[in-house]
Amino acid sequence: MNSEITLILTIVGGLIAFFLLFYLLPVNLWFTAQLSNVRISLLNLVLMRLRKVSPALVTNAMITSTKAGLRITTNEIETHYLAGGNVNKVIRALISADKANIPLSFKLATAIDLAGRDVFDAVQLSVNPQVINTPPVAAVAKDGIQLIAKARVTVRANINQLVGGAGEETILARVGEGIVTTIGSADSHKQVLENPDRISKTVLAKGLDSGTAFEILSIDIADIDIGVNVGAQLQTDQAEADLKVANARAEERRAMAVANEQEMRAKAQEAKAKVIEAEAQVPLAMAEAFRSGNLGIMDYYKMQNIQADTDMRSSISNPKGNDKSK
Repeated sequence: MNSEITLILTIVGGLIAFFLLFYLLPVNLWFTAQLSNVRISLLNLVLMRLRKVSPALVTNAMITSTKAGLRITTNEIETHYLAGGNVNKVIRALISADKANIPLSFKLATAIDLAGRDVFDAVQLSVNPQVINTPPVAAVAKDGIQLIAKARVTVRANINQLVGGAGEETILARVGEGIVTTIGSADSHKQVLENPDRISKTVLAKGLDSGTAFEILSIDIADIDIGVNVGAQLQTDQAEADLKVANARAEERRAMAVANEQEMRAKAQEAKAKVIEAEAQVPLAMAEAFRSGNLGIMDYYKMQNIQADTDMRSSISNPKGNDKSK
């Protein structure tokens, strides 16, 4: 019984040791690499395992690159893997660039990959240019007519500028700025409608792809629409503003006239009060004249006759009894 248990434990221990040895010594990967003319030592594969590097990934990448005629070392692949890069995309990008005669080194490819860009898509974009449609761009010519233009920008990736280069948004912004500048410098909107290629030539001449991750191949004006008459609208708004200012000034003058009228009425009332006050002093003055002998009875009757004659003339000239002083 004890001998059977010992045999079983020996067999289990042998299997475990075999699997551990097979795990630490990836003989199948080494044999595959040798058949593919890739020189990787078995010790190097074991050390990769200890450095937390996938031997299968490195071996397959070396086989693929060697078959494609690329010269890459296992140390370079390990370094990029440990840096957190995508080894498979880098290898695919290098193969695509080599087949398309696009100069791309392993160092630049890994730098692009570590910068967060898809290096394989960048190579594909260099081979197959991309068309970017700009949003509608509105601009006003010198004659005040608004034009709304849409453009198609054909670009391809600039491999050397992918690290640190501006993206698609910058291209769209610069193209929009060039369209606005070209339309705004035109004397008439008809010039732009007759020669839409004027926009393309002017924008291309500005070198808008400088400092970006793209190279502009062409700029084509897809559509130009006539918008509103901004000049006339501005003139209308200015006329309405001038009218409001004129009305405000007229209202100010009217208010000043009303205030002056009220002031003159107050002065008239004050003058009338002074006249009434002076008239109230007349009987007192006449009585004093009688007492002092300066006014005789005949003079008094004569003055009464003059007053009666004056009242009669006033009644004839003003039969309805209106007061002229009012």
